[in-house]
Amino acid sequence: MSGFRIQVINPNTSVEMTRTIGEAARAVAMPGTEILAVCPTQGVESIEGHFDEAIAAVGVLEQIKRGQAQGVDGHIIACFGDPGLLAARELAKGPVIGIAEAAMHVATLVATRFSVVTTLPRTVIIARHLLRQYGFEHHCAALHAIDLPVLALEDGTGLAQQKVRERCIQAKNEDNSGAIVLGCGGMANLARELTAELGIPVIDGVTAAVKMVESLLSLGLGTSKHGDLAYPNKKPLTGCFEMLS
Repeated sequence: MSGFRIQVINPNTSVEMTRTIGEAARAVAMPGTEILAVCPTQGVESIEGHFDEAIAAVGVLEQIKRGQAQGVDGHIIACFGDPGLLAARELAKGPVIGIAEAAMHVATLVATRFSVVTTLPRTVIIARHLLRQYGFEHHCAALHAIDLPVLALEDGTGLAQQKVRERCIQAKNEDNSGAIVLGCGGMANLARELTAELGIPVIDGVTAAVKMVESLLSLGLGTSKHGDLAYPNKKPLTGCFEMLS
């Protein structure tokens, strides 16, 4: 089946990173699937902590509303913290997938143990919280940080990409993991090359999420509107939140 429209939301305001994410998503989409890569115009330029995620979640919800109005079929939250995921599912009729959730699921399908390579040490802690929340903690052998900020992936020097490569090699050799999960949407264009070089699956959540959304749509499945993911109760919203009404 073709003809799906999938909204890929980069929750930060980096246009360059949005472009990287969109290109990776289009590279794996089925013929006929339209990828709409978007980011908020207000918020934070990178997401590297709980404070950033709280701000970014509002932008995610605004983009979900816009996507719904544009008739998109499904949505992807392209930040490894999956900010606003459950709230987005309340708003959306179609499937909504976070890239951390997607990458972790896929890793368990191709290996019994996986490692995560992310950006800053503080995001390692956030990733560990998500592993526990999603039920994958016992599948994860270790988490590694390249100790560079998210936007280093877009600065053109190649240093961040080299650090990702080094940490992936370290994870394979030291953790004895069968797969590696890349812990940032800005790493989306590295997975294929690293998979070929390392000889083990290196999984990017953006591309994994695209295939998950396509699969759910092909099965005719959307977000359940029964129970806690039902549409939000109608109530007045004021100030900057009126846009979500």
